[in-house]
Amino acid sequence: MALAEHIAAAVDFLEEQLRLASGAPAGDLPDAATRPAPAANRASAAPQTSAPAHPALDPPAVALILGSGLGDLADHLDLECAVDYAAIPHFQISTAPGHRGRLLFGNLAGQRVVCMQGRLHYYEGYSPAQIVFPLQVMQALGARRLIVTNAAGAINPAFAAGEIMNITDQINFTGAHPLTLSAEHGLDDCVDMSYSYTPALCQLATEVAQAQGLTLRQGVYLGVRGPSFETPAEVRAFRIWGADAVGMSTIFEVIQAVQLGMEVLGFSLLTNMAAGMTAQRLAGDDVLRVSAVAADTMERLVVGVLAKLPEASN
Repeated sequence: MALAEHIAAAVDFLEEQLRLASGAPAGDLPDAATRPAPAANRASAAPQTSAPAHPALDPPAVALILGSGLGDLADHLDLECAVDYAAIPHFQISTAPGHRGRLLFGNLAGQRVVCMQGRLHYYEGYSPAQIVFPLQVMQALGARRLIVTNAAGAINPAFAAGEIMNITDQINFTGAHPLTLSAEHGLDDCVDMSYSYTPALCQLATEVAQAQGLTLRQGVYLGVRGPSFETPAEVRAFRIWGADAVGMSTIFEVIQAVQLGMEVLGFSLLTNMAAGMTAQRLAGDDVLRVSAVAADTMERLVVGVLAKLPEASN
């Protein structure tokens, strides 16, 4: 089973990097019987029965995926280990501007986290399966929740550049899908996407934003392939469909997370009004510039949510 073998190889490598970074003896590494089950054979696996003996080897509870220009959130981690994607078996490298391409392990706001400092995109030439592989590995390492962030263009005319949108649902307009009908991995590919973004986490985010005095928009995220920005005609069509924001990521990772039974929370940093909403021309550099200005607000929100997270239900 190639996928399970690839996941296991990445997990073994990362656990060894954590052990080396922490100074824990080799005997403290979890074995296959105690490690959380990889995505490709999770359905038939027994639950985890014991934890590693060294605290630095405790499994992460939350996976973070940081979008364009939002990688500085990682600076707030009590960092234990950082690994370049290029060094991890079967990982692809991130080539998009504003994406560092590192997998980080540490503690943030009382939660053990594994963090993608930069993601992979369909427009970089990667397949949907390659894009979701890092998430499969993070789930196999133990993460049961996903918090995903992205930079997006605002379609809803009530929204403004620089605001944050809590993603409540999504539209896949990429023309592709990360799941392929197969009995090999023991998971259901006909996934119910009715509650892709966990309602309880969305409510928690709303409460945290209110406590911080932050305007948190609620809306539907539409994902396209990119890398070109959308045309004004496309944006008008997307609005008719019910989309509030549009971007070039996130869709595949959320579908994969739902299949894996993970709880999901998503935030879009609205870096610009989408094409045709204003007379302004769009440029990638502007996305990074607005991300840099508004990143502190996103960071406070994510940290606030992490600090309030209850125990995972699965």
